[in-house]
Amino acid sequence: MLAFPNLSTVSCESVKDQVSLELVVMTAETTRVRPLPATGRLTLGRGETNHIVLQDPSISRRHAALDLGPPLRIEDLGSSNGLRVSRSEDSDGTARIVEHRIHPHGSMELALGDGIQLGSTLVVVQRAGQSEEKPASSRVVRSYSVPVIHDSEMRKLYELVDRVAQSKINVLLLGETGVGKEVMAEAIHRRSPRGRGPLVCLNCAAIHESLLESELFGHEAGAFTGATRAKPGLFEVAAGGTVFLDEVGELPISVQVKLLRVLEERKVLRVGGIEKRPIDVRFISATNRDLEKEASRNTFRQDLYFRLNGVTIEIPPLRERVSEIEPMVRSFVARAAVQMNMRAEPRLSKAALDALLGYGWPGNIRELRNVIERAVVLSAGETIQPEHLGLGGRGASRKSSPELATIPPPPPRPSSPESEVMTAIAPLRVPVGEDERQRIVLALEACGGNQSKAAEMLGISRRTLLMRLDLYGITRPRKGR
Repeated sequence: MLAFPNLSTVSCESVKDQVSLELVVMTAETTRVRPLPATGRLTLGRGETNHIVLQDPSISRRHAALDLGPPLRIEDLGSSNGLRVSRSEDSDGTARIVEHRIHPHGSMELALGDGIQLGSTLVVVQRAGQSEEKPASSRVVRSYSVPVIHDSEMRKLYELVDRVAQSKINVLLLGETGVGKEVMAEAIHRRSPRGRGPLVCLNCAAIHESLLESELFGHEAGAFTGATRAKPGLFEVAAGGTVFLDEVGELPISVQVKLLRVLEERKVLRVGGIEKRPIDVRFISATNRDLEKEASRNTFRQDLYFRLNGVTIEIPPLRERVSEIEPMVRSFVARAAVQMNMRAEPRLSKAALDALLGYGWPGNIRELRNVIERAVVLSAGETIQPEHLGLGGRGASRKSSPELATIPPPPPRPSSPESEVMTAIAPLRVPVGEDERQRIVLALEACGGNQSKAAEMLGISRRTLLMRLDLYGITRPRKGR
């Protein structure tokens, strides 16, 4: 909930006459916009005496102060969870989301559109009435996402994220296109000791091979035509923070070799340089490819795969966490209405919601967001109906999806201790819980600790099994047991 009980004390003049800015407040459930005076100082927090009341349990009673300037500044008032400011910079196909932690009682100058994170709430200041141009905040709004966590398995995954975030180990995120790998990478960074440093993101598939090396490692002046001055690479820019390599499976072999050297030496050599520079970053990578198979086919370096794969987290597709569709839809509707400067959010009809819940979502969350943004436009601010979704016959319905179809029982096998255990263990298509943990332990015992055989017995991939072992705190069996 968002309230402005004391805005009249900010300026002696009429708020209506002074407003030229607006405040966008985003949570996992909703997005709201409120007008701001052109100048003044506003306090933010849970306490009812604040100018802006944010009812978020992770926010302190008196959390921060927003000085509308000019210049625009944010100040931490000694909060428990602190402040983080995220700023998105785009160049040469590279998306950099640079984050800064504001220490207690510290302050930082802001630009319009910067994301201000207070607890689990994101706040953005932007100019009011930007319907004719793209809002400055839209980059941050799209780049920064508050995770919607309603599914039991996703809650377990984020418990694993909390544990993994505290370590220095590299993380490999796996999952289909659009499942939210970047959102999880952001969550790992923010919950880690490196959360005070920058988070620098690179889509490895979005940059031409000729520019990729310079983007990652930097270059010296005169290294190639057009290099008029030295430029630090992403690994140097991310000093003290995290580098997120999205679509890492698309890296050319030549770049893979150099990235492996950086991971091993923790030093980087700029293009055209002669002296290596030390770096202090953590690596999070993501891909929708099976890197284990790619490595066996020599299309991805096996040694690099092992370096990146300190801990693997596999994110399930949207069709396997249907309980999260409705809250995501409502969040996307609210956010789209804000970006389109609508006076009110469109309502979602029951028929439209049923259509959304019954669809297979091959493009996962990214497809869902695009469908909702289009529906908000087509509904013209009224009720969203099934015809506004444009789903038609595209994609398989969730009910008929072969991945969720009932798996027939295996043919009878000769009786043996192992075969008896196999018939007692169903494929892992059930919610995460103690029953699943017990079946994993049984499978490992039946297979003498052989993880590949246990995974086959359980009907899952080996990397999914390894992720479940970490999730449940089961010690990985050593080879040769």
